[in-house]
Amino acid sequence: MDGTVGIVLEKTSVLADLCGANDYNLRVMERLVGSRIFCRGNELFLDTEDKDARELFRLLVERLVESMAEGLAPGPDLIIALYADLTPEGEPSSGASGGSSCPEGGDFLDSCLQIPGGFGKVFPRSKTQSLYLKGLAAYDLAFAVGPAGTGKTYLAVAWALREILSKSKRKLVLTRPVVEAGESLGFLPGDLAQKISPYLRPLYDAMESLVPFETVRRLEENRAIEIAPLAYMRGRNLSNCVVILDEAQNTTKEQMKMFLTRLGENTKAIVTGDVTQIDLPRKGESGLAHALALLSRVNEIFVCRLDARDVVRSNLVKRIIEAYEDE
Repeated sequence: MDGTVGIVLEKTSVLADLCGANDYNLRVMERLVGSRIFCRGNELFLDTEDKDARELFRLLVERLVESMAEGLAPGPDLIIALYADLTPEGEPSSGASGGSSCPEGGDFLDSCLQIPGGFGKVFPRSKTQSLYLKGLAAYDLAFAVGPAGTGKTYLAVAWALREILSKSKRKLVLTRPVVEAGESLGFLPGDLAQKISPYLRPLYDAMESLVPFETVRRLEENRAIEIAPLAYMRGRNLSNCVVILDEAQNTTKEQMKMFLTRLGENTKAIVTGDVTQIDLPRKGESGLAHALALLSRVNEIFVCRLDARDVVRSNLVKRIIEAYEDE
């Protein structure tokens, strides 16, 4: 069997779980390692003569088995998270820190989230995402800036739901500027919640992928989740909450200042946005870009900058973002 390396797994039940249904987990590892992986008896084989790939494969399987022994279910999220921790490609981007330095973190998987009643643990898919989650825990105000698909909104919602469902915080407030992306939707019928709902759909998509729909509905009925247009935030004092401002690149300077001064006692604020996709009329200055520059020396603020290396939607999305960045 020249050109292959094998790893013996003592328990066939562990091997079956590691491989996944129809060997799906093996296919995920193949894409990551770049060589064919196959199973024979109670042994996994990697078909390559590349010594670095062999060592990476051995470490990946070892870490995966250790994680399974700790009760973590093997799946694409866990495999990708472990791979990111083992490879240089998983290193944080050079812009991963902003007004404050990103918190140094111990083990990569220490930052994974367990949402009470959720569908499973939420894993960071890169080291920058891991630092993002650590920053959310350490700072009262966090900015996450990066292109589409880097997980900035998804991880913010996951962290917020964990805080609300564990009763660490009283309420989750979701807000964003009501700015249409290049086309008018016209008059929207219904009450305020129904009018703003289409703009907050990405946040709801994230919630419904993390916890059962009934949980989201119950939180809304108990007013533990509140949706509000950014324009309606003026004059409020938000205490003991998690507040997520999404699509913050479409705020004006005045709106951003108004939002940041709403934060009360024991409140965490997460501001997400992509400064390359500004939809403000007449291309006015983005409140997000202005705030990042203005507050860069405030140590109590955490800034995480994600890039194409942190894209988790698909390799195609990653290539599209890289192409636009290189234009």
